[in-house]
Amino acid sequence: MRICLMAAALLALPVLAACGSDDEAPVTQAELSRSLQDKGLGNPVLADCAAQVFLDSGMSQAGLRVMVSNAKSDDPAKLLSEGDASKVSAAQSKIAADCVRVGS
Repeated sequence: MRICLMAAALLALPVLAACGSDDEAPVTQAELSRSLQDKGLGNPVLADCAAQVFLDSGMSQAGLRVMVSNAKSDDPAKLLSEGDASKVSAAQSKIAADCVRVGS
């Protein structure tokens, strides 16, 4: 289970790249879940739960778009605002507490 959690945490950040305009549609739970699965989180139930936690965390749409982007960065955290980075950290703790048992 820890491996799945660590994979979710590590895969959530490297998905960073583009900054979207405010005209784009909001990132959905389904898009975020699919992105996590495409980046290696093999358990769809865990990916769905993790995606919902990220959405509920209050991250900005720009931060969520960075997460669903296919581009890679040497330091993906640099692409997130300070507020979004702290929300990702809190979300990872919540994923560990709430989603890992759901995904088992």
